[in-house]
Amino acid sequence: MDVLQRKIRVLVAKPGLDGHDRGAKVVARAYRDAGMEVIYTGLHQTPEQIVEAALQEDVDVVGLSILSGAHNTLVPRVIDRLRQEGLNDVMVVVGGIIPEDDAARLRELGVKAVFGPGTPTQEIVDFTRDHVRSR
Repeated sequence: MDVLQRKIRVLVAKPGLDGHDRGAKVVARAYRDAGMEVIYTGLHQTPEQIVEAALQEDVDVVGLSILSGAHNTLVPRVIDRLRQEGLNDVMVVVGGIIPEDDAARLRELGVKAVFGPGTPTQEIVDFTRDHVRSR
């Protein structure tokens, strides 16, 4: 069954040592309330663990929540691992406190969107739904 006929599957992950997960849980709930299937990995995940979960769960989207400032290290590692595993069609979105220069670099690496603090959850849900369905 293709993505147009089934629920969108989203993996929400907290990579690295960042222990603040309220935003990730709020976004995960918004995705769930919008009818998407959500897999939440919990805190302190390595890029390898995130990609393994994405592979096992056959997700359409990996959402990374990072507030620690380690986005320039962790996000490229996740993207590289996704590519190594052949998951080139998995959309990556990032949320957190990320300077615009860094956000632009992440988008160049393949991140589809970077959402900062205060982004309405409906905007995140709509963006995700529109971009997954248009692939």
